[in-house]
Amino acid sequence: MPALPQPGTPEQWDELLADDAALRPGVDAILQTLGLSGSDLRRYDSGSMPVYAVGTQQVLKLYPPPDAKHAEIETQVLAVVDGRLPLRTPQPLASGTADGWRYLLMSTLPGRRLVEVWAELDPRERDRLCDALGQAVAALHALDFKPLGELPWPAWQPFMAAQRASAVQRQRKRGLDARWLEQVDTFLDAWAPAPGEARSLLHTEIMREHLMVEQRADGWHLSGLFDFEPAMPGEAAYEFASIGLFVSCGDGRLLRRILLASGHRRDELDEVLPCRLMAQALLHRYSNLRWYLQRLPLRGAVTLEQLARHWFGFERQG
Repeated sequence: MPALPQPGTPEQWDELLADDAALRPGVDAILQTLGLSGSDLRRYDSGSMPVYAVGTQQVLKLYPPPDAKHAEIETQVLAVVDGRLPLRTPQPLASGTADGWRYLLMSTLPGRRLVEVWAELDPRERDRLCDALGQAVAALHALDFKPLGELPWPAWQPFMAAQRASAVQRQRKRGLDARWLEQVDTFLDAWAPAPGEARSLLHTEIMREHLMVEQRADGWHLSGLFDFEPAMPGEAAYEFASIGLFVSCGDGRLLRRILLASGHRRDELDEVLPCRLMAQALLHRYSNLRWYLQRLPLRGAVTLEQLARHWFGFERQG
């Protein structure tokens, strides 16, 4: 009998995420293979994949069989970005397969997650963190991803074409109200550009939950970035969909600082850019407009253009 369970349906996988007892025998077997039996083990309480702290210096991440490609992507991307960004990233230490599952042992990043300390930060600290994030994004996007070869990530232009074709269907599946659904195609026709060449290595899910900060004598500083599982080559604009929704969270002043620090010119921060970024948010692999409306509500909004200005505009101060 395999030590790790074999989920058959998405519903069974969702149940498994909450069932640490079902995973633990397989995790213990992997630790024994790695020579880490007896290590203190603590499962993190968030994330789409099971992730465990192994002692104080290492992290073990599991990928079920349907997501094996993500293990290969994350392992190789981490090796390429290691030491080449102004933020720390986890170092891949060991990887392998167990019962059809993939696993990756990584180094732990020091500090705390940004989402845990955001409410404590003063405006000066938030500005500094956003400037540092913009610089880190620019460094990531400047890396040559060709040495990564043919990883199992989607080809950019066909991927974006498929996202455009399925945009309404995907939002309907996630429970979006009809009054918003009926606007999606028209909005994308107006604001989604034809996909160009994949010129940048993208993280694709930069959010407060995936950023690490450390406290120094003069306050909190941005220190790390993790969760490169959904990384892929693409157009840089796609990166800022999650940044606007999950880092600046509708604060126009902070998004402006991130964009400028990432290399955007001031004349690019015009009234058109919010709608273009909103289009990228609708085309994103994990787009869920119903959830975004719950996280960042706008009383009285009736159009996607209003949401775009609220979430990705630059005139709002916060």
